[in-house]
Amino acid sequence: MFGLTDNRQDGVQETHRLSRDGEMLAAALPRLVLEARRVASTVVHGLHGRRRAGSGENFWQFRRFNDGEPASRVDWRRSARDQHLYVREQEWEAAHTVWIWPDRSASMQFVSPLAWETKRDRCLVLAFALAEIMVKGGERVGIPGLMRPTASRAIIDRMAEAILADSTEKPAGLPPKAPVSRLSEVVILSDCLVPVEEFQDEVKSLAMSGSRGHVLQINDPIEETFPYKGRVEFEELEDGLTITAGRAETWRDDYTARLAAHRAALRLECDQRGWSFGIHRTDQPPSAAILALHQRMGPGSRDVGGR
Repeated sequence: MFGLTDNRQDGVQETHRLSRDGEMLAAALPRLVLEARRVASTVVHGLHGRRRAGSGENFWQFRRFNDGEPASRVDWRRSARDQHLYVREQEWEAAHTVWIWPDRSASMQFVSPLAWETKRDRCLVLAFALAEIMVKGGERVGIPGLMRPTASRAIIDRMAEAILADSTEKPAGLPPKAPVSRLSEVVILSDCLVPVEEFQDEVKSLAMSGSRGHVLQINDPIEETFPYKGRVEFEELEDGLTITAGRAETWRDDYTARLAAHRAALRLECDQRGWSFGIHRTDQPPSAAILALHQRMGPGSRDVGGR
């Protein structure tokens, strides 16, 4: 009986929390939309049109062959030069789809005194600004599971409406298993605080569809520096669990080692699938992250913003 009562109480508390989160998101969206438009306007003047892979006639680049693709796509002459298989991609003259996933899970609501906005708010600014730039460049933009691709000039408003309509649900950290086209690009904006196995499964699934992808890990600066000292109580935002450290400074070395190992595993998975992996801190300008990410979405190196 007590277990049933406790579960019901937990359910009521969870409902209240989700309602409160939705109200906070609705209140913040106008500011985030304005900030995103400002960032997009600042960035777009320094950008050039980007070439795209597709069914055009001009050669664009070689990329790594992904498991699950037809063997007929392998360029055997290029692959013979080293131990990897490569696919020859052509330049695509028509617009294609960019799927942008802004992580709105509970852990993204964290903010420390070292930053002025939550990871979720920064994530949404980046998502909106990137979408604005992509549409101005002739692309279509969608949100996996939430919004079908569109090239509407009101792309930011469309995205905000779709996200707000979904605010009563418990958002996931990674995109849902929604189908994406072979020539599309996927951009995951997240703190990536998920088990490595879940991340690997997600990237593998998307890469096997033939899509290209980019992951930008968004962290609060305190999550990297871990400056805590003395007795500190830590709360896990996803499930509300707490743990108390008697001398938090003794945890620092172990914490930073675990963070480095987690990032290394994420980066390795992205590299093996031909995806890019970057890092952005919320105490840094959002425009810098957009510029680096946009550069990665054109021809160039795989790594962006990583340390």
